[in-house]
Amino acid sequence: MTNAHDLIQSAQCTIRLEIEAVEGLLAHIDADFVRACEMILESQGRVVVVGMGKSGHIGKKIAATLASTGTPAFFVHPAEASHGDMGMITSADIILALSNSGTTSEIVTLLPLIKRLGIKLISLTGNPDSTLAKAADVSLNARVEKEACPLNLAPTSSTTAALVMGDALAVALLDARGFTAEDFAFSHPGGALGRRLLLKVEHVMHTAAELPQVVRGTPLRDSLMEMTRKGLGMTAITEPDGRLAGIFTDGDLRRTLDRDIDLRQAVIDEVMTVHGKTVRPEMLAAEALKIMEDNKIGALIVVDENDRPIGAFNLQDLLRAGVM
Repeated sequence: MTNAHDLIQSAQCTIRLEIEAVEGLLAHIDADFVRACEMILESQGRVVVVGMGKSGHIGKKIAATLASTGTPAFFVHPAEASHGDMGMITSADIILALSNSGTTSEIVTLLPLIKRLGIKLISLTGNPDSTLAKAADVSLNARVEKEACPLNLAPTSSTTAALVMGDALAVALLDARGFTAEDFAFSHPGGALGRRLLLKVEHVMHTAAELPQVVRGTPLRDSLMEMTRKGLGMTAITEPDGRLAGIFTDGDLRRTLDRDIDLRQAVIDEVMTVHGKTVRPEMLAAEALKIMEDNKIGALIVVDENDRPIGAFNLQDLLRAGVM
């Protein structure tokens, strides 16, 4: 049976070796790294990432990170590139080639064609004296002293170092472009961040016939019927000219029941919350959610520039939209 202590020791040794490999990259963030960033920023094309085996898996992740942070990028398998996929690459693009040895045959085979087409080449390799590094316009050095694999064979520390160097490149480009959280959201419209940064109040509010509203002077019982019909747990109350006068919610109803008020004779003016909190349709839904949380309210009225109700929504609407 395997000794638990040995398993823990092995895992900790692996982590320490990979930490050392990443720390070793700090010395290689130099003029070549700056030039690689400048080349990509000046390019009118895409970054085409190539790599074989484990380097290919890392390359796919680097391409995805670049693409999601403002640098158009995609991955091409170098073996497939030799059989037609080079047609996906234009002279305006930049190739980022990953190979720890710098001698991967599938990539080296492409070098003459890359040069003939005049495509800029950035290498990311652990061997700065390799064929790939020497052929590149700029070479990023991701050399590691040894793999975390005890046989010093399986790509472990080297692939971690390559991944971190790719992240460093992507983030440096992100900073240089002034890439914002909203820009990130456009690349992730289906994610939680995308919903929080792209979804606006106008996308979740109920409008027109779905908007519960009554005018001042409406009997409370009729106002309650309006709330029941529209199902939002609230109703807006308007002035005769259409401007917002107040709001009445399920919470207001519970508070009214604690008062000495004849519900059959009362009018909405007696029990409404005067005006109440409102939002505009162009406001982010996430901002509206914060207003609701800060004020401990479950619904909001949406008003136009003249303070006229044009919509309403509640927490359930935000929940269905994935904002919370």
